[in-house]
Amino acid sequence: MTMRDRTSLARRCVIGGTVLALTALTACGGGDGGAKADGGDEASCKPASGNVTLEYWSWVPGMQKAVDVWNGENPGIQVKLKTTPSGNAGTYQNMSNALKAGTAPDLGQVEYDSLASFRLKEGLTDISSCPGVKDAGGEFVDWTWSQVEFGADGKDGVWAVPQDTGPMALFYRKDIYDKLGLKAPTTWDEYAEQARTIKKEGKFITHFSQTDPNWFTGLLWQNKATMFERDGDTWKVTVDRPGSRQVADYWQKLIDDKLVATDLQGFSPALYKAWNSGEVVTWISAAWGYSTIRDNAKSTDGKWAVAPMPQWEEGQQQAGNWGGSTTTVMAGTEHPAEAAKFALWLNTDPEALEILNREGGLYPAARAGLQLPALEQPVDFYGKQKIFDVFAQASANVDTDFTWGPTMTDTYRFLSDGTANAIAGKSTLGDVLADTGAQSAESLRKQSLDVAE
Repeated sequence: MTMRDRTSLARRCVIGGTVLALTALTACGGGDGGAKADGGDEASCKPASGNVTLEYWSWVPGMQKAVDVWNGENPGIQVKLKTTPSGNAGTYQNMSNALKAGTAPDLGQVEYDSLASFRLKEGLTDISSCPGVKDAGGEFVDWTWSQVEFGADGKDGVWAVPQDTGPMALFYRKDIYDKLGLKAPTTWDEYAEQARTIKKEGKFITHFSQTDPNWFTGLLWQNKATMFERDGDTWKVTVDRPGSRQVADYWQKLIDDKLVATDLQGFSPALYKAWNSGEVVTWISAAWGYSTIRDNAKSTDGKWAVAPMPQWEEGQQQAGNWGGSTTTVMAGTEHPAEAAKFALWLNTDPEALEILNREGGLYPAARAGLQLPALEQPVDFYGKQKIFDVFAQASANVDTDFTWGPTMTDTYRFLSDGTANAIAGKSTLGDVLADTGAQSAESLRKQSLDVAE
């Protein structure tokens, strides 16, 4: 089969997965959707005969410390780390540009929701034939391994190694809450009421960022508002549905009433300043967010706490998921065997897992990582609260039927651009859902995928 044939088949048949599904993802048989590492006239997964240097792009804080451990133990396979912005903040576009130019790194950090997009553009290497990869599935939580296989029982390859997950909860300034006589909210209605109380103190309950569409998707996820549905090879775009509208209308009301800060972008110095000053007092975020606050709001040491996400109905126990990443071997690498070896080590080695949790706040995808002593200990920065108990509960309450589309990078771009207009008062978040749905459907059609009307 020629490269042109493979590209055409991949575009007709690539099927993204059901996030957190406990069954393997499926794809049309025969479509490669990326480079193979199984010999023949394609990239070989045989180990190199000499020393190797690999380039790795990642945005995880403290990743260099893990890389340093690897480099110290593996003089023949050295890894050069490039620290990048988070995926949708620039790294994915840079990766796409580098793939087109033939200058992509050997390894890249890619979130689960974007794997299908990179596979569709033939940006990933199938590492299923690389040493140790096929036997590694049992070392990871089931749903994370199914995310990287793209084929029943791995028949269509393995396209990444799982790294972490992102169950969501509520980070809040307990000192300010205590001063105002407030407790962690249990419902979204209560959260809105607290926003009004907090606004009277000259503060915002949280910020609403236009640059974090993955975050907003996590809010939809909590409400079981999946954005895509799949029936065989046919896709149905469901971005604009009643559950999504409920979320959008809720946050639109907070924006209209000026109860949330709309001039602060996620992961920005301005946001960190607002956390330190107490101008912004909560953040609905994922497990990895604990280190983001810890490292960038150091003056608030001991003043934060973590609680479950507010619920749409009293008594519910539903959580969203924001992020969670993999380590991919990018298409074009000359050293897939060495790259796969590093990816497996990074995400299974006890010392590496400990570093990535301690420094980067990652909630591991590896089964062994879930037994890290640190996840069972009180966290000083959070008033000695055992915060990972909250995230363990959240992880168990994440909807396993949420479905990614195969062109999520496009969907996120539409969502981000539309959110900017809504914040500027040019539209509403409800309008954004409708527009994003229509644009996403067109994006699928441009990739020659079947889309239900």
